Amino acid sequence: MIIRCWGTRGSIPVCGREYLTYGGSTTCMEVQTGDDQVIILDAGTGIRKLGHTLLREKRRDLNIIFTHAHWDHLLGFPFFGPLYAAGTRITAFGCPFAQNSIRAFLSPTMAPPNFPVDLTAVKATIEYRGACAGEFRIGSVTVTPILLSHPNQGIGYKLTEDGKTFVFLTDNELTFVHPGGLTYEDYRRFSAGADLLLHDAEYTQAEYKYKKTWGHSVYIDALRLAMEAEVGRFGLLHHNQERTDEGVEAIVTDCQRILAEKGASLDCFAAHEGMEIEL
Repeated sequence: MIIRCWGTRGSIPVCGREYLTYGGSTTCMEVQTGDDQVIILDAGTGIRKLGHTLLREKRRDLNIIFTHAHWDHLLGFPFFGPLYAAGTRITAFGCPFAQNSIRAFLSPTMAPPNFPVDLTAVKATIEYRGACAGEFRIGSVTVTPILLSHPNQGIGYKLTEDGKTFVFLTDNELTFVHPGGLTYEDYRRFSAGADLLLHDAEYTQAEYKYKKTWGHSVYIDALRLAMEAEVGRFGLLHHNQERTDEGVEAIVTDCQRILAEKGASLDCFAAHEGMEIEL
């Protein structure tokens, strides 16, 4: 299983010299499976560049798993090149929650007056499948969902292949239980022993005083989760839109300090655009 990061930012895409290292695109991950399947996690603005790559590689069978329907995780969908390539087959997984279907939360991104091409006009064939509860398989990968603690709800996912496990918990508030969300202990059990955990780490403790209940975690709480779940590698994810490269590096440095004080050997890093992780 190979994980590629195409977007690691939260809330809104950003640009400028102060964001060059970690990138400004919103959440999008690509997973290349051992049996050559393509699994995409979320359709933030990072999916635009991914789409260009998939077209060059002539990839026509794709899977997209959506965590939730907030705009920063859907913004790139209308600009995903394979949508407009005849012969492309996309299987879209997700939990519609209050909407009638996954299609119902994707359609507004391309509905007038928001976008000039309606979803019904794309050339790709899209099949929609619910993924709210219970394991399902995409080729050689077993996918296990878990409810996130986030306003309007969301779903996190565990991907397992050949004994290796990748846990993806974006937009998850560890110290506040939103309606439909779970407790810190639930997320610790879900993540236990994972080879890789990517978790929401949007806020500092000072910021969280004013953003509690907004649906995101303090990086120290996410680090604690990684340590107590005894994961192999931990990536800070969903960087705040105001967090410059210098700010992200300061958070990583503080995490390394905490790990050193506790004598922990956890591999901790901040996920960035262009990053590739092989499990």
